[in-house]
Parts: sequence; C-alpha cells; structure tokens
Amino acid sequence: MDFDTLETLRTHHPGWRLLRSDHAALVASFLQRVFIEPNVRVMGAADLAEALEDALYELRTRLGADAFPKSALNYLNDWASPEKGWLRKFYARGSDEPQFDLTPATEKVIAWLGTLTERSFVGTESRLLTLFALLQQMSEGSESDPAKRIAELQKRRDEIDAEIGRVAAGDVPLLDDTGLKDRFQQFTQLARDLLTDFREVEHNFRLLDRRVRERIALWEGAKGALLEEIMGERDAIADSDQGRSFRAFWDFLMSSRRQEELTGLLARVVELPPVAALNPDARTRRVHYDWLEAGEHTQRTVAQLSQQLRRFLDDQAWLENRRIMDILHGIEAKALALRDTPPAGEVMEIPESAAAVELPMERPLFTPARKPLIADIALEAGDSDCDAAGLYAQIMVDRAALAHHIRHALQDRAQVTLRELTQTRPLQQGLAELVAYLQLGSDSFKIVVDEDTPEVIAWPALTTGGDAIERCARLPRVIFVR
Repeated sequence: MDFDTLETLRTHHPGWRLLRSDHAALVASFLQRVFIEPNVRVMGAADLAEALEDALYELRTRLGADAFPKSALNYLNDWASPEKGWLRKFYARGSDEPQFDLTPATEKVIAWLGTLTERSFVGTESRLLTLFALLQQMSEGSESDPAKRIAELQKRRDEIDAEIGRVAAGDVPLLDDTGLKDRFQQFTQLARDLLTDFREVEHNFRLLDRRVRERIALWEGAKGALLEEIMGERDAIADSDQGRSFRAFWDFLMSSRRQEELTGLLARVVELPPVAALNPDARTRRVHYDWLEAGEHTQRTVAQLSQQLRRFLDDQAWLENRRIMDILHGIEAKALALRDTPPAGEVMEIPESAAAVELPMERPLFTPARKPLIADIALEAGDSDCDAAGLYAQIMVDRAALAHHIRHALQDRAQVTLRELTQTRPLQQGLAELVAYLQLGSDSFKIVVDEDTPEVIAWPALTTGGDAIERCARLPRVIFVR
C-alpha cells in the first residue's frame, strides 16, 4: 500500500478507472442488474444492447435527452475497450455474434459499492466463531503427532457425550434471534463472495493459458521439447493452488448427497421467523445451484483451454500444416511484439467482405422500349356514386411503440397478460392493434397461451353514424413472459 503502487493502480487498474468515471453509476447499476443479480455469466451483444437501450431510454426520460448521447452498442464497445476493461468482449466457438462478460475487477468494484450502504444489523459473533473454527482446523490438520491427535479427538468426543446428556435431560440450547440473524447475514455475504470468486478463478486460468500460448508462438526449438513444455504447463494449470482448490470445491458440490443436504438446510433456515423477518432474496433458496452454474461455466472454460492445447499434439496435423503453422507463428510473434505499442491509425483495410458474383444466365434479355400512345383529348370531371371516405380511413399501427410497452411492463415483473397490457395502454387502432400484439408475441417475445382461461378485451369504436360504441374480442389468455 505504498504511494507508487497505489498510483499505478489508480492509473491502470480497471476497477479504479470505473470509480473515477463520470458514468460509474450507470455502469455499476446496469451491470449489477443484468449480470450479477440474475447470475448471468455470458450475454450476447444483441440482448445486452437491447437491455442497455431500455435503461438509457428511462434515464433520458428523467434526466433529459442529452444525458447519455451515445447508442447502447457504442457504450458496450467503449466499456470493453482496453482503455476501460470493465467488460470482456469475445466470440464464442461456432458463433459470429460478440459475447460479453464481466471482468473480475468490475465485479469486485460493484461488490465493494454494495458495502457502502448502511446496514440495519452488523453481526460480529459469527465471524469470530468462524475465525476460531478456521484456526482449529489449521492447527489440527497440521498436527503430525498421533498422541496429540487422539487426545484432541477424545476431548471432542467427551464434549459431544456431555452435550448429548444435557439434551437427553431436557436442556436444549437454542440460538436467539440475534444469533440467527448474525449467522444468516454472514452466510449471505459469503455466498455472494463465492460467486464473485468464480470469475477471478476463470480469469486466472485464462492468463495461465495465455502465457502458454505466448511460449508456443515464440518457440524455436525441437518439437519434442515443445510437447514436453506444453504438457508441463498443462499440469501446472491443473496442479496450481487455484486448480486444486477449485477441483476440491467442485467434487464437494457435485455430490448428490451434499446437494440434497444443502437444499434441506436452506429451506429450513429461510423459513425461520427471525430470518424471514430480514426479507431474504428469493435466490437464497437456490444459491447452491447458482454455484453449480458458475462452477460449470468455469469447468467448460478449463476444458476448452485443455482441448486447444491438445491440438498441438496431433502429429499428422503438424506435418500437413507445417508451412501454415510457421506463417501463423510469425504473425503471432509480431503481434506479441506490437501488443504493448500498437501502431497508430488503421492497420489493415478490407474493401469488401464477399465477392460479387454475376452469372451470365442471370442477365435479362433485351426488351425494346415501347412508345406509349397518348390520346390528345380533354379530361372532364365525372360523377361517381361511391363514397371516397374509405380512402382516408387507413390506419397505421406503431409496432415499435407496442414492443416498447411490452418490454417496459416486463422490467419489474416476470410475466404480463395481454389484457393487462391493453388496460394500461388502451387500444387506439382497434382490432388491427390487437392483431399486432399477437404478431409481436410470435415474432419478438415469448408467450404462453392458456386455452382454459378465456379473456375479453374491449376497445372504443364509432359507428358509421358517429355514435360511440364498445367492441370486444373473446380469446384465450395470452401471457408475455420475460
């Protein structure tokens, strides 16, 4: 924590840059709502840009049109740039759509910002007991003298027997409300911290793999030595402290018995009156499944890195593509040399992404122009018995406004019915607008149709004589889900 180290962090660390940014409130609140709160690990560029566009629209409505002038996609690319480093932008295998994920630095900053708010209850007893239990585990786990280990186990057995005797005699000690709240608060904090650690573990695995690839790109020795180097680095990734710790955690959590035990304990604890009074998050009941999902994503990343390393062990591919590999290694070596000092301006231009192919048989035959014959007669106004008012009665349904209305209704709730949408925003164009809602449900949103529950949707209309009437349509319940 000396001055030089802190000054370097202030200048280069992505988390510190986020705290210094003028848009820190927008970035932290949006990424917390989209990634951390629902435990989303990766999101496509289109979905993330749409969510950010909705957030920007709401802020511009309250703060003015000039509050955030750039588009959502421009903001996302800016946040993922090397100068910011708040998002990681990459392309998944088999997809040409960019994917976005949080960086560990951003998640740390968002978690720290959450600790700045005042807490109504701050417990200390459970933390002290946890620290004491950790010291006991380290002391007992490092004791090599069998006599001392046996003495400690016998002491623990005597304490358990004494407690069994007190319970059998009717003396059942229970935790008071304060103790329950203290321990549940610590459990919630540790559960969130564990989810935060997964991104950092995955990031460290990716850094280890990157160092291996740099060594391969700059390798100039024999192939046997290269294979030995690759295998050694692969073992180093698996046998590192983080690798062993993550493997032990994963083996513990993958046990079906442990999962059932965690589910039962969480259900029982959340239903306790002192804990229920804290209004715990609904995801607390399934926090171990969030751990599984995050751990599975980390496992897939490690497996993908291992698969990419194993490709270098294919002798046949090495012999067939040796010239190509030499060229690629040269490009990688030059790219690594230019990584810290990239050239200014545009490096390369691609005029067109595809060739324009014109087949001879696609060309149409020549058609001589026809000179029209125009009769030189005077036009006179005629009389017609038809009503021309129908030409001016055409209506246009704004599908974009209806889609925005649906997304706005789904921001704070998981589902909304078509009838509720028409009640909050009455139909202006009648049956045509109702049909547009149904088309949006099949094209742009997820809907569920309840055939057993009919609903009546009404809208005002005018008769040919100008009298106001109410028209209605009876259809099965249509539910838009998020």
